[in-house]
Amino acid sequence: MARIKLHGVMKRYGTATALGGVTLSFRDDATTAVVGPSGSGKSTLLQMINGLIRPDEGEVRLFGAPIDYGRIAEVRRRIGYAVQGTGLFPHLTVEKNIGLLARVEKWDRRRTAERIAELIRLVELPPSFANRYPHELSGGEQQRVGLCRAMMLDPPLFLLDEPFGALDPITRREVHDEFARLQRSKARTIVLVTHDIREAIRLADEIVVLRRSAVAQAGPCDEVVRAPANDFVRRLFEAQLR
Repeated sequence: MARIKLHGVMKRYGTATALGGVTLSFRDDATTAVVGPSGSGKSTLLQMINGLIRPDEGEVRLFGAPIDYGRIAEVRRRIGYAVQGTGLFPHLTVEKNIGLLARVEKWDRRRTAERIAELIRLVELPPSFANRYPHELSGGEQQRVGLCRAMMLDPPLFLLDEPFGALDPITRREVHDEFARLQRSKARTIVLVTHDIREAIRLADEIVVLRRSAVAQAGPCDEVVRAPANDFVRRLFEAQLR
């Protein structure tokens, strides 16, 4: 049973259609990149999976069951979520930012401290960074802390919304390498929204291409790149890969 399935999902805002009857199943323990031009529905799709917004029609299923919006906080604890700019709390240290959900779950101090130390080692940050504040870190270091926070409860599902978009090219490549290493260390189901086709190809196993609130093509990354389903997909890839 796929961890994420959408069936006939429709979302409108007034007369504008954000998603138009999307049916998708995401491959477990793989990274799927969602790409497409601005306004194609990428972020709406991710927010729908996270339960931030509800479909007007259709159904979103997570872990084999429809999303229970009455218990959405509980559902989200099984989901790691990271966005562009990291969303770190500036008044909290790195340690407290990472351990935020552990405190919500009422983990004891020892378990929380051990997990934080494990994650900091995993992303290859110095242990001394635990006591720093976000403004004392570089953009790449902040992004690593954001990934640590998303991984704190070791969720089986990660949703990433343009998480590397604000980084300079050199830092972005370093964080890409870190991201790939984390996925190799323990496979997770990851949905990555990005406008960067090269990033999608580098990090993803699967690609979903959106156009005008609908799926233009979906499949394994190499197949989509090698055999675009239509002129739109071909032009989208050629624009960034030439």
